[in-house]
Amino acid sequence: MSIMSNAKRALAIAAASATLFSMAACGSSNAAGSKSDSSSAASSGKIEVVASINQWGSVAKDLGGSNVEVTNIMTKTNVEAHDYEPTSQDVAKFGTAKVAVVNGADYDPWATKAAQSTKATLVTAAETAGIKEGDNPHVWFSAKVRSNTADAITAAYQKADPSHKDDYAKFNKDWHAKEDQLESKIKDTSSKTENLPYAATESVAWYLADDLKMTDATPKGYAQASANESEPTPADIKDFQDTLKAGSIKMLVFNSQEANSTTDQITGAAKDANVPIVELTEQMPKQYTNLLDWMSALVDQFTAAVK
Repeated sequence: MSIMSNAKRALAIAAASATLFSMAACGSSNAAGSKSDSSSAASSGKIEVVASINQWGSVAKDLGGSNVEVTNIMTKTNVEAHDYEPTSQDVAKFGTAKVAVVNGADYDPWATKAAQSTKATLVTAAETAGIKEGDNPHVWFSAKVRSNTADAITAAYQKADPSHKDDYAKFNKDWHAKEDQLESKIKDTSSKTENLPYAATESVAWYLADDLKMTDATPKGYAQASANESEPTPADIKDFQDTLKAGSIKMLVFNSQEANSTTDQITGAAKDANVPIVELTEQMPKQYTNLLDWMSALVDQFTAAVK
């Protein structure tokens, strides 16, 4: 994430705040529209849910079934997620939601701002595991965060719709059974990946690699530049390329959603050195309908990349 990304995020937060202010100040016409939307949701008997990103939206859907109506804001994998600029329509969707699910850890601050200004019960994934701003924000790759967030969503549903409390408990049990299968797969795979040195163009899959007991061997200068949201220097890039060439790195993790000329140089060096590349995105690709299936497929990619 670049310094320019920080500026764009600040503008996005400001835009979200301005939109919420204008919604509140527009008077009876907007209020009537809001009541109409709420009445429609009430008549359907469903909980209106808004998720900032599609991977958490998929979890929200799995845990609510036909009792919920989930709207995802960010769904595309061809844009830089950190640079996402919400529209006024995106922000307005939080206004009628009963439950809002955001990522947190400063990944989607505009969504957190929008949700906090409404009456929706807010579930912040990162906070369920004590992950805060400044920590790695790609928390959906963490087994612990997935599990804790699922339980928080279920609790929000049971609060909003107590008449279907048992339904939500069953959905939660079924979801955890699938998560347990995924974690068992991760454990089995870790017998092959434990202590395997890997490097990453960005630390997007750090939590998954950690669950797989892999060792992050990304050259220090490049890793520090990425963590500080600054551009790596030419020396950092060369060091990364030389390290790949030397053969000490056994796998490269590439976030194609943040592809640029720098990552082109890194992936090119990996190919020249015959270092296996695991390519992934931040947002859940459209071929997957739920987070757990996507994570399972990624574990398969890591397994296949082990020499």
